[in-house]
Amino acid sequence: MAVPKKVREEVGRLRREIDYHNYRYYVLDNPEIPDAEFDRLMRRLETLEARYPELVTPDSPTQRVGAGPVEAFGEVEHRVPMLSLANAFSDEEAREFDRRVREGLGVDRVTYTAEPKLDGLAITLIYREGRLERGATRGDGYRGEDVTSNVRTIPSIPLRLLGEGWPPLLEVRGEVYMPKEGFRRLNEEQRARGEKSFANPRNAAAGSLRQLDPRVTARRPLAMYCYGIGEVEGWDLPPTHYETLQALKGWGLRVSAEIRRVEGIEGCLAYHREILERRDDLPYEIDGVVYKVDRYEQQERLGFVARAPRWALAHKFPAEEEMTVVKAIEVQVGRTGALTPVARLEPVFVGGVTVTNVTLHNQDEVERKDVRVGDTVIIRRAGDVIPEIVRVVLSRRPKGARRFVMPEQCPVCGSKVVRLEGEAVARCTGGLYCPAQRREAIRHFASRRAMDIEGLGEKLIAQLDEKGLVRDVSDLYHLKHEQLARLERMGDKSAENLLTQLEKSKQIPLERFLYALGIRHVGEATAKVLARHFGTLERVMVADREALEAVPDVGPVVAESLYTFFREDHNRQVIHKLLEAGVRPREAETGIAEGQPLTGKSFVLTGALESMSRNEAKARLEALGAKVTGSVSRRTDYVVVGADPGSKADKARDLGIPMLDEEAFLELIGEEGH
Repeated sequence: MAVPKKVREEVGRLRREIDYHNYRYYVLDNPEIPDAEFDRLMRRLETLEARYPELVTPDSPTQRVGAGPVEAFGEVEHRVPMLSLANAFSDEEAREFDRRVREGLGVDRVTYTAEPKLDGLAITLIYREGRLERGATRGDGYRGEDVTSNVRTIPSIPLRLLGEGWPPLLEVRGEVYMPKEGFRRLNEEQRARGEKSFANPRNAAAGSLRQLDPRVTARRPLAMYCYGIGEVEGWDLPPTHYETLQALKGWGLRVSAEIRRVEGIEGCLAYHREILERRDDLPYEIDGVVYKVDRYEQQERLGFVARAPRWALAHKFPAEEEMTVVKAIEVQVGRTGALTPVARLEPVFVGGVTVTNVTLHNQDEVERKDVRVGDTVIIRRAGDVIPEIVRVVLSRRPKGARRFVMPEQCPVCGSKVVRLEGEAVARCTGGLYCPAQRREAIRHFASRRAMDIEGLGEKLIAQLDEKGLVRDVSDLYHLKHEQLARLERMGDKSAENLLTQLEKSKQIPLERFLYALGIRHVGEATAKVLARHFGTLERVMVADREALEAVPDVGPVVAESLYTFFREDHNRQVIHKLLEAGVRPREAETGIAEGQPLTGKSFVLTGALESMSRNEAKARLEALGAKVTGSVSRRTDYVVVGADPGSKADKARDLGIPMLDEEAFLELIGEEGH
């Protein structure tokens, strides 16, 4: 049969791609695609060459050296618990483990046994008088499931121990897994029968071992490696874990050929690097390596913490990677107005989950990675939790792919988008109007230090938003008794109380109203300075950048934030509606701090005072012209220290800033107040 032209062309293309990626990997040490994608290319070529043997050439990349069913499982109690292991994800964490071990033992160096960490299912086997009596899963570490009938079908598990010298009772711990090749064949058979294929070898192994019909388990390509022991009777244990494993091997139990003794943490890390490099060549899946203190006497001295031994560690491999295509880059608006670009992906299975989108964080990150719609990208599950784009495969970029640009208007409300100097995040300026920020804007507006609307909590805010009763903060003042009384957990009394609180909040000092607007970088202290400087809301709203920067303690960033907020039409409309609803910010006396004894002095309060609350102390200081801030810096003049001070006192001590106890503080405000 003649080979179709398109098959010849595909074989040629596959060989060129494989040769190119071999060059990137082996010569340049700079791979462009993940190993999984390379494996797929090779498998496709192997498939075609197997189907059309006449296409095989000496220079092809492929020619390189290269019982009856049960109704349910019974429960088994583990007399020696099957504990989990602590994890390390970096060399630094592994070194820290070794430091703790050495300090705990009082030695300079420790001998470890190092072994691959198989990605399978933990199991325990009981041998009595050399015969397999029971097999059980790990379960929760204390109780597992009796799967004796199933483990008896696994060829690598001996039904009778070999040789001599084995103890009358021997509990062997190990991992049941499915070899890569067996997993591939199983999935092919599943698909051929029109059945669902398994996601990965671990799932396949777990599902196969827990079949209620052992005949199904018997048809699955399962295997087992032993890695330790549990309960033992009638045997003088060897002094080391390594020697124990060799004894198990002599009795016909399967032990990995990759297990070895290593000296110190450097030996452990060298082993980790070696196994990581060989990971893809191993016939089974692993997700790291395990280090165990070799001598049992040292293990006993170290003991256990919580559910893990102090003498063992699982050193995980870097997160898995896969390749997919960016279908779109969309912008999400967060509750504080932050705009976040998000890449929508062709679904890809990586690190055990299907990933369909990843955050690109901000414009700078998009530009740094140069991610564009249509790009082929490599996805990694960082820390096996958060997916991220590692890099773009530039050789696969489609022609005409355009760079991403952050929108100038908010995609939710249409307000202007700004990015303040020194910030990486772009933000919507329609804080009072934007639906994406609505709940956070209302929550802040009603908070105790702002409008102080008691009874307006997060759950009630969520209800008002969900039912469309409040589109912005001005709508709070148009709520009706019957609307509120019908809401969940409200009733007539609660509705009446809330309306009373709303009416009470209409008369508010200007400084608290300014703070309630939720303008970025405008906290309570800045709001007070603005109120004192300008006196009225109108003057603040019409101030230009230069006028705003003239306010003490208002720099260019804060001035820009204020200026853009009040220039956004949507915000001005909401403020106008608040005024129409009867909200009346009281004018502030300007220049109140001029000539006061503590004018220009900056204070920080920490700890509890006996004579007054912190808010009262703050008010006393501000009445004398002082500025009270929440954090200690080199510009702080005094730190007032009460009982049980926090880290602020430590920082003040480090910076050499004068600290006043309560007696000195009272003396200061008493003397300065006369």
